[in-house]
Amino acid sequence: MTYCCAVKLNAGLVFAADTRTHAGVDNVGRFSKLHVLEQPGERVVALLSSGNLSVTQGAIEQLHRAVRRRDAQTWASVPSLADVALLLGDAMREVRARDEPYLKAGGIDASASFLLGGQIRGERQRLFLVYSEGNSIEATAETPFLQTGEVKYGKPILDRVIRPEVSLLDATKCVLVSFDSTIRSNVSVGLPIDLLLLPRERHAADLRYRIDEHDPYWRELSERWAAGVRRVFAELPPPQWYPQAQQ
Repeated sequence: MTYCCAVKLNAGLVFAADTRTHAGVDNVGRFSKLHVLEQPGERVVALLSSGNLSVTQGAIEQLHRAVRRRDAQTWASVPSLADVALLLGDAMREVRARDEPYLKAGGIDASASFLLGGQIRGERQRLFLVYSEGNSIEATAETPFLQTGEVKYGKPILDRVIRPEVSLLDATKCVLVSFDSTIRSNVSVGLPIDLLLLPRERHAADLRYRIDEHDPYWRELSERWAAGVRRVFAELPPPQWYPQAQQ
C-alpha cells in the first residue's frame, strides 16, 4: 500500500508520497510515486500514484506514448488541467481493460488511483483525485486536500489545520506530520517521502525534495510532535463526571 497527499492553497500546491511498495511481507521495495510532466514556463503537472504499480506505470506510459505519437490531445497540448485528468482516466481504463483479467486470474488486485494537480499557463491551479475507474473529483475551498492509499491515520491533523489561507510552509509541515502519524501506525507506508511544492504561477517543478530517515528536519519534527502530543495529553483534565476514580 502507500500514502499520498496533496493540498491546494491560495499560495500554491503541496504534494507528498511515500516510496514503499510490497507484495507480501518478504517482498518490499521502493518506487517513487511522484511523477512530473513538465513544460517549464508553460505547464507543470504532478501525479501521485497509489495501488497496483504495473497499472499506474502503464497509465503514465500511455500519457507519454500519446505525445510520441503526436496525438491530437495529449497532456502537453490540452488547454485545461481537467482535460489532463480525463486523459489520465482514459489511460487507466485502457490499461485495466487490457491487464485486469490476467491480474484477477492470478489473484492480484488491479485497482489504482492518482492525485493529479498543477497549472497550465492562463488557468488557475487545480487538483484532482482520479479513481481506479477513470472518473475524478476536484479539490475545492471546502475540501482543500485530497488523499489516496492509507489515508485514515494522517487525516485528523489535516482536518484540523489545512485551510486555503494556510502558507505553503505551514501546509508542508502539516503534511509531514500526517506522514509521521501514518508511518507510526502502518508498516505498509515508509520513508523516503517525495515532496514537491508548486507556488502559484510557478510553472516549473524545481522545488522537489526527498526526505529519508537521516533527514535532520524530519527527525526533529517527529520527535517534537510526539513529545508535544504527550505533553498536551498530560495537561488535559481528568473526567469530572467520575470524581472518585483512581488517579
